[in-house]
Amino acid sequence: MSGENHITEVGGTGVPIPGDDIDTDQILPARFMKEVTFDNMADYLFYDARRDDGEFNDHPLNRFDGASIAVINSNFGCGSSREHAPQAMMRWGVDGIVGESYAEIFRDNCKSLGIPAVTTDHETVVELQEWIEDNPDGEIDIDVENEEVSYGDTTIDVEIDDAMKEALVEGIWDTTALMYSNRSKVEETTADLPYVEGDD
Repeated sequence: MSGENHITEVGGTGVPIPGDDIDTDQILPARFMKEVTFDNMADYLFYDARRDDGEFNDHPLNRFDGASIAVINSNFGCGSSREHAPQAMMRWGVDGIVGESYAEIFRDNCKSLGIPAVTTDHETVVELQEWIEDNPDGEIDIDVENEEVSYGDTTIDVEIDDAMKEALVEGIWDTTALMYSNRSKVEETTADLPYVEGDD
C-alpha cells in the first residue's frame, strides 16, 4: 500500500530480464538521449535487444507487456550514469525491481524515482525468473517495510539499501515534491529573515 509519497509495497505481474552486467546503453541506447524530455523513453527501453530487422522479437519486454516487477541478475545498470535508464523502465511500467545486484548510481536513480530495487541471491532470482515464465499472470509483491517478496505460495527475504528503504517508507524520495510541500515553511522563514527583501 502506498500513501501520497510513502512507498511501503508494490506489486504486479513480473518480467524476467536475464543476463549479468546489463549496462545503461543496452537499457536505453545513447542515441535516444538527445531528447529533451523523458516522455518517449518507454519506447526506447532495450530498443536494440527487442528488435530484429525492425520487428519485435521474443525479448521478455515484448512477451510480458504490462508487467510491473522486473527481475534481473547481477550488476544491472552498470556503465554510464544516465538517469534515462530507470526513467525508461518506470515509463514502460516498472514499479519495482528484484535482482542480484545493481550499479550504485542506477540504484540511487531508482530511489529518486520511487522504484524499490531489492536484492537476493542468484538461485532465488533464477527461481523467480523461471516462475514468471511459467506464471506470466502471477502476482509478485515487494514488501519494502518488511523486506520480503511474495509470489505464488512462496515468500522470500530480500535486502534493501537502508537509505532507499528510509526514503521510500518515509516518503522523502521525491525531492521535488518535498520542496513544494515545504514551500510555505520556506516562505515563512524567508519572510522573517532581516536580510531578505520582501515584495512590499
